Amino acid sequence: MKLTVDHLHITLDRKPILREVNLEAAKGDTVGLVGPNGSGKYTLLRTVYRSLRPADGVVRVGDDDVGELSARTAARRTAAVLQDAGTATGLTVTGIVALGRTPHHGLMGRDGSEDRRAVAEAVDRCDVAPFADRDYATLSGGERQRVLLARALAQRPHLLVLDELTNHFDIRARFELLDLIRSTGITTLAVLHDLDLAARLCDHLVVLHEGEVVAAGPVLDVLTPDILRGDPGGDAPVPASEWCDGPSLRRHPRVDRRSPCSSRHRRHARLHRGGLGLLAWRREDRPGLNGE
Repeated sequence: MKLTVDHLHITLDRKPILREVNLEAAKGDTVGLVGPNGSGKYTLLRTVYRSLRPADGVVRVGDDDVGELSARTAARRTAAVLQDAGTATGLTVTGIVALGRTPHHGLMGRDGSEDRRAVAEAVDRCDVAPFADRDYATLSGGERQRVLLARALAQRPHLLVLDELTNHFDIRARFELLDLIRSTGITTLAVLHDLDLAARLCDHLVVLHEGEVVAAGPVLDVLTPDILRGDPGGDAPVPASEWCDGPSLRRHPRVDRRSPCSSRHRRHARLHRGGLGLLAWRREDRPGLNGE
């Protein structure tokens, strides 16, 4: 489903956090949120998945205002994978993934064949079957993130909301996970701090600064020299190197031929130079998007 954020204003403790935020993600597209700490990225995520109510404006998933949906209906449409999900005790990995089916039958409902199928598919797709019977609390950070993504996919949502999903992964696992997310075809809104990963994953980027959108559009159109270097007199005065990671922010960016993903993707890489380099994969060249 399409995601639309229209003239959104958020106020917390009488302090404006987001002002006049507009955002759109077409069905099946991935939109990345980037910007300095405190710019409002997490607040925007919380509003999209209905944890916060706006002071003004609207969030729509499909044609419906999420604020007017019941909690269960909203949960069927939107699944969130957050950094601070907490540590569940006494639940196996399969048990955690099965929680994704709760919006479809309620806490006291029984799992049916469709629920079991959805859980099995999510476990397999996210490659958590090897530790499916382990206690979730014993897993590493990266393993937990995979399990939480599996839980989200078990919901079979129309929108995924992701907060720094790749934080606990090495570079190979990051790219594999990003390919997995893109392969789902689910509309996705994701907070990212690595510009190279953002270029790999996203169709569009939205740059937030002090609660306002200062740039939005296709990746290479958004990450201009003013955004990357910081423009003291402009809307984004903080250099990207202070709020983002990634080899594209190094003085001499290059494709690392020793990288586990470089041999497969090297022919798809091109360097966008604007004082700082941005290693970006064109959408039409990304493996898996054109039957490759």
